Amino acid sequence: MARLNAVLLVLLIACALAVITSQHRARKLFIDLEQAQGAAKKLDEEWTQLQLEQGTWATHKRVEAIASKSLGMRLPDPASTRVIAGPAAIPESRK
Repeated sequence: MARLNAVLLVLLIACALAVITSQHRARKLFIDLEQAQGAAKKLDEEWTQLQLEQGTWATHKRVEAIASKSLGMRLPDPASTRVIAGPAAIPESRK
């Protein structure tokens, strides 16, 4: 009987240690999960901010201002502009 009690005591201690180990591991994994979710939220906010910034930098008015100021570009005069019709614009009778 004493042997059975000793075996059951060892088994009880092993089970208790397994429960403690699994709880500790679960808590550690939960902390890692929360940190990863926080990092993902921060990256999402940064992505939104970058999209807003890109929209601001790419406005037509700003691009036109930089093209004219920095690069010296200007719109061509309508007199020197020629429009060439592509193949889709040619009527069937002229082909």
